[in-house]
Amino acid sequence: MAEILDGKALSKKVKAQVKTGVEELLAKGKETHLAVVLVGDDPASAIYVKHKHKDCKECGIISHDFRLSNDTSQEELLGLIDKLNADTSIDGILVQLPLSKGLDEHQVIERIHADKDVDAFHPFNIGLLSIGMPRFAPCTPAGVMEFFEEYKIDIASKNAVVIGRSNIVGKPMAQLLSTKDATVTLCHSHTQNLAEICRGADIVVCAVGKPKIFGKDYFKEGAVVIDVGMNRDSEGKLCGDVDFEEVEPIASYITPVPGGVGPMTRAELMKNTFRASELHI
Repeated sequence: MAEILDGKALSKKVKAQVKTGVEELLAKGKETHLAVVLVGDDPASAIYVKHKHKDCKECGIISHDFRLSNDTSQEELLGLIDKLNADTSIDGILVQLPLSKGLDEHQVIERIHADKDVDAFHPFNIGLLSIGMPRFAPCTPAGVMEFFEEYKIDIASKNAVVIGRSNIVGKPMAQLLSTKDATVTLCHSHTQNLAEICRGADIVVCAVGKPKIFGKDYFKEGAVVIDVGMNRDSEGKLCGDVDFEEVEPIASYITPVPGGVGPMTRAELMKNTFRASELHI
């Protein structure tokens, strides 16, 4: 039976550490501010933003809410980002993705100043990550790395497979694992013999966004299984990419969905915001 990697408990620990750091900065006269920009009325995005404001409150971070309509133009959105970049009281800027149809996501990300890019999607921050000197790391992969540290899971010299090559999770996850001396294979939709490759891995990170597609045939006995997926099953219940009931009995460690990687993603956003605040003292 696997040991469950408890994201709820660990996220509380991380946020408590952030709160202490924020309070220490405040004692020196430095407040910590995060601007959150939401374009449109997507219900899921609105819920994510609500949770982020709640996390800020827990950590003593002052959050600012900017809501823009669905018909907001690229120029209007970039103009808001320019104002937030110029505002010296704002430490971090987060634009909730995905954006409304017709808006250029890449241009928006590049417009945010790199030292306020708490999502860590800016090309400059990606470059720092790629050479092993991250200032900020994308929140989901950073949260996964927190699990390894907290549960003392040895990464060095282990074979790790990352399934999914997105810029948000897959690619930075592979880089972070490699930085800690894992031997990493990055798989994707064109990978052949995927199950065979996964069965040779000590650590498998699943990040494809398809409900329960990875059963026990994808993992060897004792594998560490990290499930980044957040999906709905046929009954409408939250589930991951991994069939938890099938895989948990053979894994050594496994993340649940919900309650695993999700809370850690939000906690790492708070940590990145604190780090940005430190840069602006």
